[in-house]
Amino acid sequence: MSESVVVIGAGGHAKVVLATLEALGTEVTGIFDDSADLWGMQLLGHEVKGPVQEAQSYGAPGILAIGSNRQRQKLAEELSLEWVSAIHPSALVHETVEVGPGSVIFAGAIVQPETVIGDHVIVNTGARIDHDCRIGSFSHIAPGASLAGTVAIGQGALMGIGSCAIPGVTIGDWSVVGAGAAVVSDLDSQVTATGVPAKSAGGDLSS
Repeated sequence: MSESVVVIGAGGHAKVVLATLEALGTEVTGIFDDSADLWGMQLLGHEVKGPVQEAQSYGAPGILAIGSNRQRQKLAEELSLEWVSAIHPSALVHETVEVGPGSVIFAGAIVQPETVIGDHVIVNTGARIDHDCRIGSFSHIAPGASLAGTVAIGQGALMGIGSCAIPGVTIGDWSVVGAGAAVVSDLDSQVTATGVPAKSAGGDLSS
């Protein structure tokens, strides 16, 4: 973890990112957000300094504190920053786990051996990921979600709060699994699935 970082985003999700950085003893050089009404305000004692593009002039690596998967992807592609990951000290992450740049693993999360986490992934509070999972870049494992072993999560997919997936299933790119849903078979890309067992409602989520 870098000694200092710039944080992109000043919403509610940013508070959890900031709390993680504070727990790691990482200095926050500044927070940047395109909402002008936030400039000059304090977020957990850290100043929102200006628009997102301005972060590039500070010479510090960055972390995207934005909950929207698509917005994280957009900014990761647009901004010329070195991206760093952050893992809360209370998270249990096995030494064999691979964590891509820009990813965050929050308090109480558990990530078991040989799992691979892509870039700019959110493993949220208390989420559980068992062995040999593959978590695609820009995806989000929401608070309390549980993945059994060898689950594959596609790029940009969302596992909603309290949802779960049985061993070996694949969830396609940019799909959404609703809160509390149980995935017991593979899901296609760009679908929404809800219920127990989770069933796809179809629809195109590409936009």
